[in-house]
Amino acid sequence: MPQSASDVVSTPTPTSASTDAAARPGKPRKVPRVVILGGGTVGLYTARRLRKRLGKREAAIVVVDPRPYMTYAPFLPEAAAGSIDPRNVVAPHRRALKGIDVLQGKVSEIDHAGRTVQITPEEGDPYWITYDHLVVGLGSVARTLPIPGLAEQGIGFKNVEEAIAVRNHVLNRIDMAASTWDPDLRKRMLTFVFVGGGFAGIEALGEVEDMARAAVKYYHAIEQEEVRFVLVEGSPRILPEVSEELGGYTLEQLRKRDIEIHLSTFLNSCVDGHVVLSSGVEFDAETIVWTAGVKANPVLKNSDLPLDKLGRVTCNAFLQVVDADGTPVPDAYAAGDCAAVPDLYNPGQFCPPNAQHALREGNHMGDNLARVLRSAELTEYKHKNIGAVASLGMYKGVAQMFGRVKVRGFLAWVLHRTYHVAAMPTFNRKIKIAAGWTGSLLFRREVVALGTLHDPRAEFRAASVPAKPRAAEPSLPEIKAEPGSHAEKTGAERA
Repeated sequence: MPQSASDVVSTPTPTSASTDAAARPGKPRKVPRVVILGGGTVGLYTARRLRKRLGKREAAIVVVDPRPYMTYAPFLPEAAAGSIDPRNVVAPHRRALKGIDVLQGKVSEIDHAGRTVQITPEEGDPYWITYDHLVVGLGSVARTLPIPGLAEQGIGFKNVEEAIAVRNHVLNRIDMAASTWDPDLRKRMLTFVFVGGGFAGIEALGEVEDMARAAVKYYHAIEQEEVRFVLVEGSPRILPEVSEELGGYTLEQLRKRDIEIHLSTFLNSCVDGHVVLSSGVEFDAETIVWTAGVKANPVLKNSDLPLDKLGRVTCNAFLQVVDADGTPVPDAYAAGDCAAVPDLYNPGQFCPPNAQHALREGNHMGDNLARVLRSAELTEYKHKNIGAVASLGMYKGVAQMFGRVKVRGFLAWVLHRTYHVAAMPTFNRKIKIAAGWTGSLLFRREVVALGTLHDPRAEFRAASVPAKPRAAEPSLPEIKAEPGSHAEKTGAERA
């Protein structure tokens, strides 16, 4: 019989004598168990493809992730701008991973030598699970720097919760500024800073700025000139993923929209919202969005898997984990942002951490695992980059296809939407996103902040009446009983 999630959970310690002996190296269980760490693009596509290739009697598949859904990151900018319902940029695991066990919790330690993984749920004690084959698809986290004030003032842009937070925060600042007469405070509220000029930063900046401009039209107390968007980028150009020509075009278009751009500039400090740039420019802002790159999930340091100097799992072209000598580590595989996968079309380089490669690596991983479990030969992962597309707001975009074809403006925006909706997992999500876009063409987008969405109990707490202190109950007087009296007898009987 196929194994259920209850079969996966083992004892709290990896060295316990009761740890599943069938999971130990050299003693495969009746139905091989494949544990996939991470339910993002790599994890979801690996699990779906493997389940498609193998039945439940051929492999038990377990996906581990702290969130109950996969986030399609390329759509986060449009979710932040209100062009897509945030619920439609995520694929629920329970619905997308049919016939696959899902464990919700964070991976806290990997002991591949013992074929065990420790999982820490949001509530409850950590526990260990065993496996026969391991797939590491833990993705990446925001790459931050020790900049004073950044942890307290910055907002990331890596998941759907942060995209919603950015949207609500920007619209809330506009609401607050419209009711404020202090010119310095208004200027501070209406200044929005984005750090990072890669695809994530430029798309987030373009979409959010477009949304903010549309929102300000409904505020008679605010002029468009008062709204200030600032881009800070440490390199001398933006969008390094496309040609310099398209990067220059994007720069020109952003400046036409009165976006202030600081190239070859770093954020030195943002304590209490006071922004200090390496160029000497200083100003105040209440919104600082950090999109300056990603790094491999740091939990990999709590493992015995081989890592490179950037903290990524070292791999070969077969997506197998390999040691420093290039020797494959038995039963271990990795892909995505947390893995150093060789790019066969660009010798000496690694596949970039983007959705285009993650999706294809996931599918290829599923195919290769099916081959492993059927004792067939593995195939190398190779994918020639088909191009890059970026949205810069409604009806605006840039695209570079197949290396030479360069598109800009409305057509590039259409290509961006077409490509990504095709790549979005699950058919119902594709339909809902397309329907939402159609509605946006017919009606104006909603530009309203949902108040204290991130602290929904704040108003209830403020309205709550403090509980009255409970009065002390009167104690009964102590009765001294004479020896041999009725009271003494009754007390002895009660005792």
